[in-house]
Amino acid sequence: MANEEKEIWELSGTHKRLQTLIHHVNKKSLKEEHQRQSGDKAPGVDGVTKADYSRNLDDNIDDLLKRMKTFSYRPKPVRRTYIPKQGGKMRPLGIPSYEDKLVQGVMAKVLNDVYEPRFMDCSYGFRPDRSCHDVIRQINSTIGRRPIGWVVEADIKGYFDNIDHSWLMKFLEHDIQDKNFLRYIVRFLKAGVMEEGQHLDSERGSPQGGLISPILANVYLQYVLDIWFEKVVKPRMRGEAYLFRYADDFLALFEYEDDARKYHEVLPKRLGKFNLEVAPEKTRMIPFGRSSGSRETFDFLGFTHINGKGRKGGYRVVHRTSKKRLVAKRQAMKQWLRLNMHNPVRDIIRGLNMRLVGHYRYYGISGNSKSLGKFHYYCVNTLFRVLRRRGQKRKLNWATFGKILNAHNIARPRVCVDIWH
Repeated sequence: MANEEKEIWELSGTHKRLQTLIHHVNKKSLKEEHQRQSGDKAPGVDGVTKADYSRNLDDNIDDLLKRMKTFSYRPKPVRRTYIPKQGGKMRPLGIPSYEDKLVQGVMAKVLNDVYEPRFMDCSYGFRPDRSCHDVIRQINSTIGRRPIGWVVEADIKGYFDNIDHSWLMKFLEHDIQDKNFLRYIVRFLKAGVMEEGQHLDSERGSPQGGLISPILANVYLQYVLDIWFEKVVKPRMRGEAYLFRYADDFLALFEYEDDARKYHEVLPKRLGKFNLEVAPEKTRMIPFGRSSGSRETFDFLGFTHINGKGRKGGYRVVHRTSKKRLVAKRQAMKQWLRLNMHNPVRDIIRGLNMRLVGHYRYYGISGNSKSLGKFHYYCVNTLFRVLRRRGQKRKLNWATFGKILNAHNIARPRVCVDIWH
């Protein structure tokens, strides 16, 4: 850990509110952030790329710092773009201008150092040394070893688009006293969006795509959900209760039905206080656990979680790739293979392997071998059909395809993450 990071961590651990954070946005930290930035990212509304900014890097950063000190620096609106989402929907992303990325990157790093000692153990998303596999491992362990009988799963409608700016600033002010630092956070939040040539004001929300958005989103739910669950919900429960959150995806585990029902009923009111809304169709309580005798399942972070048995017949939570994710992954793979069907076979299989390995690294957890095998089988068969369509006179047959597979190894399914130990 660098000295500046260590300093902020130590101060955050010993002081209720931190002062003078803005000085961490300096020439050294901005140049380090510049080095971290990828050179092939899409530019913001001003069209400036990393290569453009690099040509006069020292002068550009000196000018930026001068404007920041006189408060004449104002972030540009983010460029709105959309990427495909599961179910055929589109997810909005906000792409900041390059200079704004640098400032956001440094400020996000400072905020992470401030809040990492303050965040609760139930939070996993966008945090160092924590992953989705860690939270699944903890859920697996808690259900398997504790007297869990009920699960409440919930979904927040358009979370990133509905973060209330005034509440967010109150939460930040509770921990940070540096008014200049907070002033620039407000400016980033209010910078607005540029979409199809029109400037749209941003009265609420923190656009996905901004470097500072993940940490701000975590701070918001730290106060709205995490602390509330620990300090208010758990003490009022008759039995054991646990919360697990990965960014805006979260679920709660309870020992007793009446406890789960109380939480299920009060959760919409709690979120509503902070201008957030649950999606009713994605929010429910179900019996689940060792003694529940339930066949109900729930989806979380791309996996379907099932009451099952281990090889020796004892109780075990079984995790499978969710059908929704599997369908989306298959469609994406089919589309990619079709778009690249006329490339050299070697290049197609190299690209296919990259995607398969990425799939195995995420979905390759203990007990999910069957789902991995099905996906691998689908991809190989789709590859055969795509290559077969290339032949105009002589259609590809299975014998010839077998020779191709022998010459070019296709990545085999494998478990990459052990969540049972």
